Amino acid sequence: MIEAEITEEVPFYDTDCGGVVSNIAYLRFVEKARTALFAKLGMPASEMMATGLFPAVVRTEIDYRSPARLGDEIRVVASLVAVEKVRAVCEFRLVARAPGREPRTVAAASQTVALVQLPEGRPRRMPSEWLGLID
Repeated sequence: MIEAEITEEVPFYDTDCGGVVSNIAYLRFVEKARTALFAKLGMPASEMMATGLFPAVVRTEIDYRSPARLGDEIRVVASLVAVEKVRAVCEFRLVARAPGREPRTVAAASQTVALVQLPEGRPRRMPSEWLGLID
């Protein structure tokens, strides 16, 4: 299985007046992790810009489990879990760690992506070598 990981500290602007992370911030964490995953799959942003081939998100699901808070360190692990002819599924686990506390899972997410050739917007097949990356 191929995975990528990002880590960042929750900034003030990602929280509400109670210091709890806003739901939209979780999506940004997921997007950063997906970008890192696709770079590991041979599709860094520079390559996408050069070829015009981009992973387009067609579905996102997020299950919120525990609130992350201002100052928490968020670690997101992204995994490629399924590859079909014209789409792939990535899963994400978001874990928060507050200073002096045990890590806790704050959310889990899943995204379905399709490869799209721009500027035409035509779907492309998933690379066959990605099939071998799935356990």
